Amino acid sequence: MNAGTFNDTSTFPDPVYKETVLRPLFDGAKDHHVEGFRLIDRAHLVMLHETGILTIEQARPIAQALEDIDRDVDVSTLTYTGEVEDFFFLIEKQLRARLGPDLAGRLHTARSRNDIDHTLFKIGLKHRIDPLLDRLVHLAETLASVAERESKTLIVAYTHGQPAQPTVFGHYLSAVLETLLRDIARLEAARDIVDRSPMGAAAITTSGFPIDRELMAHLLGFSRPLQNSYGCIASIDYITSTYSAIELIFLHLGRFIQDLQFWTSFEVGQVYVPNAFVQISSIMPQKRNPVPIEHMRHLSSQTVGRAQAMLTIMHNTPFTDMNDSEGESQGFGYGAFESGGRVLDLLAALVPSLRIDAERVRQNIRRSCITVTELADSLVRLEGLSFREAHEIAAEVARAVVAIGGDIAADGYEAFRKAFQRCAGRETSVEPDRFAEIVSAENFVAVRDRFGGPAPSALAQAIAGYNQEIAGFRTRMQDAKSRAHAAAQDLQSRFNALLGAR
Repeated sequence: MNAGTFNDTSTFPDPVYKETVLRPLFDGAKDHHVEGFRLIDRAHLVMLHETGILTIEQARPIAQALEDIDRDVDVSTLTYTGEVEDFFFLIEKQLRARLGPDLAGRLHTARSRNDIDHTLFKIGLKHRIDPLLDRLVHLAETLASVAERESKTLIVAYTHGQPAQPTVFGHYLSAVLETLLRDIARLEAARDIVDRSPMGAAAITTSGFPIDRELMAHLLGFSRPLQNSYGCIASIDYITSTYSAIELIFLHLGRFIQDLQFWTSFEVGQVYVPNAFVQISSIMPQKRNPVPIEHMRHLSSQTVGRAQAMLTIMHNTPFTDMNDSEGESQGFGYGAFESGGRVLDLLAALVPSLRIDAERVRQNIRRSCITVTELADSLVRLEGLSFREAHEIAAEVARAVVAIGGDIAADGYEAFRKAFQRCAGRETSVEPDRFAEIVSAENFVAVRDRFGGPAPSALAQAIAGYNQEIAGFRTRMQDAKSRAHAAAQDLQSRFNALLGAR
């Protein structure tokens, strides 16, 4: 049975198909990819001429027609009518009206909507990844600066939601920064995958024409062509790598944001948020609500959800060109860049304004006896005890001090002396003043002068390394920007040469 047997008299497009599929796709192309189409048409025309596939007599009027379409057609006013299938065919229709079908059709030599589409999507992603990287690096610079400013500011560090040990705010922020730097590196690596041009793959197997894929990649601002032509239209790892990186970035930042929520609570109160970032209650005069933190938390979660949804859309799709990875999915994914960008902007503005409530930190350190780890360590070094013996003594001291609501430095020595005598069978050589020094938060931090620790020299060394890594990101970003600018200028120059050739 052949197709004619059905006597199909329907006309394309079906009204429902038009409204549910074709119109949204057209609007998405109009909203996101007009400039990409423009660049691809010009670069492809230049390449066809420079490889000898089109003569100057053929290429020149096509170049002029593309210029005329730019001048005459206001894309923002276009509405989808169904006269053509999609935005690509709209441009071809405009060319046919100006040049006739034979000459207009020559622009499509040695290419397909398949390689055009994936090139458009990569251009669209690069234009979104680069500003996101810029925001991320700015946040990293901000964290490094504040970490240095707060390198001696004591805080309570928590594990399992409970006070654990004293450290400094700069040490905590450096931990957040280290994670962020790894996240930036993942997004930078994803960008490198995006930065490989599919143009020249055509439908799936390249072309019998002597095309120059390296020239196309250069003119479009890509670092190089993606080699395997099947992979150009089938391997969507440029999508999955990008959104995997984005998902991790905002999953990790969400944990930092949640700490800020916890640390600004009335019960903990070690972080103070200034009035510029606080809203008051409409009914309760005493309330100071740091709602930007809540907005960052839910926007981070939205970003994680959108990025994760992109991975889910790609899951179990066939290894070939397919609509699942194309127009509407691409537009959906762009929402992750929008919500994520808002988080980064707000976080970079909020972090420098945060201040540690030193008195509240002192109270919490006193109430929680979180310096006793150093008491145990010191007993091993000074008294020759095993750590388990020293741990038992320190635990007994902490229980005694907490029971009276006391301060370990001022109220803990007698409990310490008795516990030491009971466990060690002798008197301690540690005098009261030395005991008070050992259990101070300042001493706790100062003796942890090891690689990665919170002591001033170790932390300063770490921050210097972070700044060096950040500078490397900045340099590579600037290099990429310069290459893209040079490529755009080269394309314009070559295209102008076509227009002015005789």
